[in-house]
Amino acid sequence: MKINSSDFRVKPDEKVDLKKRATEVKPFYHSKSDYKKMLAAHVKELSELQSLLYADGSHSLLLIFQAMDAAGKDGAIKHVMSGVNPQGCRVRGFKQPSAEELKHDFLWRTNRCLPERGQIGIFNRSYYEDVLVVRVHPELLKSQGLPADLINEKTIWKERYRSIADMEAHLSRNGTRVIKFFLHLSKEEQKKRFLARIDEPDKNWKFSKGDVAERKFWPKYMKAYEACLGETSSKESPWYVVPADDKKNARLIISDVILKALRSLKMEYPETTDERREELMRIRSEL
Repeated sequence: MKINSSDFRVKPDEKVDLKKRATEVKPFYHSKSDYKKMLAAHVKELSELQSLLYADGSHSLLLIFQAMDAAGKDGAIKHVMSGVNPQGCRVRGFKQPSAEELKHDFLWRTNRCLPERGQIGIFNRSYYEDVLVVRVHPELLKSQGLPADLINEKTIWKERYRSIADMEAHLSRNGTRVIKFFLHLSKEEQKKRFLARIDEPDKNWKFSKGDVAERKFWPKYMKAYEACLGETSSKESPWYVVPADDKKNARLIISDVILKALRSLKMEYPETTDERREELMRIRSEL
């Protein structure tokens, strides 16, 4: 079944209602073996396009993953990017900011990690935490060292959305394509995955008491995500709301979106000049 990734894309200035966005859709695969075959084909093409991205050297790709706990971000990154050359791809995870990071603007710690041209950068959580977690827990604003007159909850989120949108537009104008994924998990499925982490010994390490504490703020998180997605999705740097209750389906959707983004870039392998070709022939004769 063909994947129409535009079905999951958030339109610019869209008023997002996550209750109307599915957490599970009809599978794009017919069986487990069919899923493996489809994903393998995606991974193979992704590897080829990454090589072209690196050789062309004029573009970069930034992939951002945001989600509630247990939505499958780590697994999606692991499976979808399994064929990518590690030299051309770097995954960064952003959790609680350090003391040094809190002394800078909220974009500073992530901007230091942006991919260079020819590279794929992956942010497992990102600067969006500052309009998600911090919005749900506004007391965190006090730890960010901002001047008191700038901490106005009636205006600060709009201001941060604007900062993010401006920054992503700047990246786009300089050759970095930004693609953002919100893995849309249902509260019921999250509970199942949390229970599995408790019941299965090899998954115990994934679970923490803090996960349950944040679950209590689910409605607030959904509102924060709805505002964030609608305010910061653009034509150049779109958000995709990926149904995440089915991990396999989510990975196929994500890999399809990435492939289409890479295909859309005007990339080509550098042409070999006549002089370079003659040089290579001389070197060949010496071997």
